[in-house]
Amino acid sequence: MKIYPCAKINIGLNVVEKRPDGYHNLETIFYPIPLTDELEIDMKNTEAPSHAELELYGNPIKGNPQDNLIIRAYNILAKDFKIAPVKIRLKKNIPTEAGLGGGSSDAASTLILLNKLNNLNLSANQLIEYAAKLGADCSFFIESFPSYATGIGDRLEHINITNELKDKWIILVKPDISISTREAYSGVQPKKADVCCKDAIMQPISTWNKLLTNDFEKSIFERYPRLSFIKNELYKQGAIFSQMSGSGSTIYGIFNEKPSKKIESLFNDDFVTVLPL
Repeated sequence: MKIYPCAKINIGLNVVEKRPDGYHNLETIFYPIPLTDELEIDMKNTEAPSHAELELYGNPIKGNPQDNLIIRAYNILAKDFKIAPVKIRLKKNIPTEAGLGGGSSDAASTLILLNKLNNLNLSANQLIEYAAKLGADCSFFIESFPSYATGIGDRLEHINITNELKDKWIILVKPDISISTREAYSGVQPKKADVCCKDAIMQPISTWNKLLTNDFEKSIFERYPRLSFIKNELYKQGAIFSQMSGSGSTIYGIFNEKPSKKIESLFNDDFVTVLPL
């Protein structure tokens, strides 16, 4: 059985406070985009104990495959249910360490497929609870509906912003820059946002660049001027809104019309893709 885990962008991101447990509360908009990985799971015809074998293709992924969130997703269900041993194949199209949520999406999709293959009959809310144990934004990818996220990114409220993004196009530019979560948060001073993302997103998209900010950009752009250059260049080329997604390092631009090959060619040394919204 195959599924296509999607990526997401953050539209606005405010780090509002540091929690007693060391994590940070934030507010942001998660928006799914049609850039996908390919995840296939086959059940093994054996009575062997629960076990997952993972094969990786496409873009390289750092680390031991057995530490991948996909394996953790399998194990978290295997702890509570008798599930079949499986072979999992992942073709990685979504760039890693990009702020696009690819790893979280793969993990959530693993939960969805295992639920179907093993006839566990878990509801969406139950799957969301399991996903939340894997990572802050994993829950979003169970349903992948545009959402206003608070807490550590695990509290989701569905929102409808289809009208503002209807018939728009997005270009993603991911340079060869990796930013760890620790590095990203080290440059941020938590504070209450001047404008709530949920309120700002309901305004015309032409106002978003004045209302929506990503709190990670200031310090990260100082360390990595290339990212600031990309954002400014996208605006020069006609983007109606541009921002870094999550803690980076992808910069996206939203356009009224499909960006030309000329715009793509400006970023030849980077990962670049153009998608309809």
